Amino acid sequence: MKTAKQLSVFLENKPGHAYKICKTLGDAGVNIFTLSLADTNQFGLLRLIVEDPEAAGEVLKKAGVIVNITEVLAVRIDNRPGVLAKIYELLSASEINLEYAYAFAMRRIFLLRVSDNEKAFQILNENGFTLLSHEELFSGENAN
Repeated sequence: MKTAKQLSVFLENKPGHAYKICKTLGDAGVNIFTLSLADTNQFGLLRLIVEDPEAAGEVLKKAGVIVNITEVLAVRIDNRPGVLAKIYELLSASEINLEYAYAFAMRRIFLLRVSDNEKAFQILNENGFTLLSHEELFSGENAN
């Protein structure tokens, strides 16, 4: 099974908190390729895809940031109507819960966090979707 790795950072919903994360990573030479920020009135959850999540995680930990590395599915998608609906239909029909999703738009990749990675991987793969490992996200042929 192929999965990608994302950094998850829990932070207060206050000015400057997301800046601190981005600045810390930037100062360490870590390029953020895509991110998702979800919030409530008091807290936020910042999810990031970077090339080397373990090294980036260590940089953040040294800066006093609580960070978690999570596995997600990275699905190559075509830019055409109905593609996302088909993914959701396949997951729903197999009773796999979609916890959250966001796009790696420049690379036409849809990132999914689901209740059962192995089952979702198998179903999507069997239905013609290409799933990428973390390393494949950054390989030459998938980089554009």
